[in-house]
Amino acid sequence: MENNLRKSFFITDENVEQYARQMATWIAEQVTAAGRRGVVLGMSGGIDCSVVACLCLMAKVDIHLIMMPYGSDMHNSKSHAHAMELIDKFNFPYHIFDIQSAVDALVIRNETYIVASSTPHRVLSLANIRPRVRMTYLYEFAQLGSRFVIGTGNMAEATVGYFTKWGDGAYDLNPLALVTKQEVYTLAKFLGIPESIQQKRPSAGLWEGQTDEDELGMTYAQIDAFILTGTSGDLAADELIRKRQEQSAHKFAAIPVFKG
Repeated sequence: MENNLRKSFFITDENVEQYARQMATWIAEQVTAAGRRGVVLGMSGGIDCSVVACLCLMAKVDIHLIMMPYGSDMHNSKSHAHAMELIDKFNFPYHIFDIQSAVDALVIRNETYIVASSTPHRVLSLANIRPRVRMTYLYEFAQLGSRFVIGTGNMAEATVGYFTKWGDGAYDLNPLALVTKQEVYTLAKFLGIPESIQQKRPSAGLWEGQTDEDELGMTYAQIDAFILTGTSGDLAADELIRKRQEQSAHKFAAIPVFKG
């Protein structure tokens, strides 16, 4: 299985300004061509969304950052503090919607279904409600102001299908789709993203203490190497990447329809 993503460029310290400006111009062109007033971005306090927010600032498009904590989870993980550090530094307009009541209202509590399910499926079914609820808030807010929802998923995540279908995998445009995690950090340094955000361990915030690399069972550096050279340098990691690609094939495929 392949996700059909192909790189034709690589961002380095030497060319980062060129690509940052090209990406900013592309964002502005997408918004203008569609006749939108700006963009809406889900702000988790992580490096990917921080980079996209600053690219939008460079593009001079109207942008609203939306924080969507589940109760106190963003405060417990310091994500709220990191997001506010970025917001204060660049003076971004922002809004906060607590999604706890919306998420809790959607949880299936029928014991018959729960007992019949495996533990991994139960954990993920609950965890994936949050990004899907967040995406609902983003699209509602975007439509209220005739804006686009801008995505923040990078190429490393896409390579292993590490996103929630119809959750953070849903957006109207995405400047990072062909950008490796290493390149995200290069952009972050150039754009002046706060050090606290650059140094934190990446986390999707699916549950308390969750980190991307622990959940994936590999590092982003290994995934980046696989993208760029065809191997992570570790045969076991290569096999795990290929397995994840097979398991996430449905996330990239067109929806099957009966054609008679």
